[in-house]
Amino acid sequence: MTVRTVPATEYGCGCGGPLAAALAVGTAVDGPSVPRRPAPRSSRTTTTVLTGATVLPVDAAFSEQEAVAVRDGLIVAVGGEDEVLAVAGPDARRADRPGAVILPGFVEPHAHLLPSALFGPWADVGPFRFPTVDGALAHLSELAAAAGPDEWVLARQFDPSLQAGPDELTTEQLDRVSSTQPVLVLNASLHFAYVNQVALDRAGITADTPDIPGSPYGRHPDGRPDGVLRGQPAMISVLAHRPGMGDLDLVGAALDVVARANSVGVTTICDQGTGGVLGTGDLDVYAAMAASGRLTTRLRYSLIDLRAEDWDTHGVAPGDGDALVRATGWKIISDGSNQGRTGRLREPYLGRDDCGIRYVEPDDLAEKARRRAGEGWQVVVHANGDAAIDTVLEAMTTTGAAPGPGRHRIEHCSLLHDDQVQAVAALGLSPSFLIGHVGWWGRAFRDQILGPERTELLDRAGACERAGIPWTIHSDELVTPMDPLRCIGQAVSRRLAADPGTVLAPQECVPVEAAIRAMTSVAAWQCHSDHEVGTLEPGKRADLVVLADDPRRVDPEAIADIEVLETWFDGEPVHRAGG
Repeated sequence: MTVRTVPATEYGCGCGGPLAAALAVGTAVDGPSVPRRPAPRSSRTTTTVLTGATVLPVDAAFSEQEAVAVRDGLIVAVGGEDEVLAVAGPDARRADRPGAVILPGFVEPHAHLLPSALFGPWADVGPFRFPTVDGALAHLSELAAAAGPDEWVLARQFDPSLQAGPDELTTEQLDRVSSTQPVLVLNASLHFAYVNQVALDRAGITADTPDIPGSPYGRHPDGRPDGVLRGQPAMISVLAHRPGMGDLDLVGAALDVVARANSVGVTTICDQGTGGVLGTGDLDVYAAMAASGRLTTRLRYSLIDLRAEDWDTHGVAPGDGDALVRATGWKIISDGSNQGRTGRLREPYLGRDDCGIRYVEPDDLAEKARRRAGEGWQVVVHANGDAAIDTVLEAMTTTGAAPGPGRHRIEHCSLLHDDQVQAVAALGLSPSFLIGHVGWWGRAFRDQILGPERTELLDRAGACERAGIPWTIHSDELVTPMDPLRCIGQAVSRRLAADPGTVLAPQECVPVEAAIRAMTSVAAWQCHSDHEVGTLEPGKRADLVVLADDPRRVDPEAIADIEVLETWFDGEPVHRAGG
């Protein structure tokens, strides 16, 4: 798929447009129109029986079985080896996996597929490569020296909460990287960015440029922009002036992300922001991926509310699609990122006098939730700060939807008080936690951002488990990389990577079985796909993962290191270790 260049002015004001405006790419596809229906995958009529492993169907009893049989993309039997072989018949092909553990394929309930494809090639200047801000800046200077005179220097994953140095990159630092080339660095949260003066000049942003509501420009004391772009609209107002990406193979790049997901055992991805790159053209990319025959995860998606008018005109309805690609939710972003100090809090951030940013006013949020729930959508609201969660809970009381069936979600749901846990349960809501907040950012939250008391409220999976609330964990890729075993281990141990001897809020640790459910059966339920995936049962799709070790039998710290030997999708292996 080749994407044509489109002037950013075609999208109108940058504050309302998708990232397509920022990247100056459009939705037209060269050649024949992209089919809306995926091409069928090749079927196998031979029955394959996987034996020799411990099979964990993730059923209600969390039972252990000995074998699983698959045929024509479906599971046909799970149970004792003799029983399964009898059902499979004498012509079945037997595949021994001695000592391995077989689970349902992992479901990633919150990722950003096309942004991962777009921004993945940008330079990584994050904390796992550069522990200090000075190290990141030195690498940016090297990139600028190697780049052409008019080439933008682009980087991602910068995270001052984990990198020693100043809290923000401003024109003061980035102008030293280059005074002739535009420089743009994405924060790891994807909620704000940093640019140099050249980039601001290209965008025509001056002291007289008014702030975009809910997405302000950072400023020097005299009112001049300082290069900090808080919120996606401010980011887009600069990115819109970057030349187009020309012959970007967005389909191929997205399929590469899918292949990487397979390598960590993922067989279903739920994109939580469809429309944020090419507007309604994101669906053309999905259709082209399906038609390629190389889409080896199921794709569920939530339409981003920022493109509400376009989606309403386009006419996408809840449940549109099939077992491969299907619409499930309507995504609203209510606040920013706590580690970026833009999540909306009840009380100010540690050492500051501000409480973050509210992206949507409470009355507007309530109206959006009411309307979309009434249309049959699963309402999916991004809310990190405790004040943002308050607003979501108030909005959800107005939807008129019965608890449970809508499976309405709070994404990240980072700071959760006891009263909010009770309200989540009463409203039948389901949170999904960005569990990397605990493992990777926990010390920063405790010591720099929130303080010890509020940090105890972070990602309260244990409280939700005790309250009977269905909950999941996720990567928020690109914010953290897709890696279900890492997520499971962080939910079980809650150990701080920067302080390995410390367990953050041990009362929120969960049993490993609960964490596995959070990335299989509950995640499938949350993505309206539990009728077809999430457990190993006859009649469900034959999506499964083969692990070298049992997550229940190793130290929680070692769960992330378990090798994914194989990933099967629709009854066929799509990843083999070393393959």
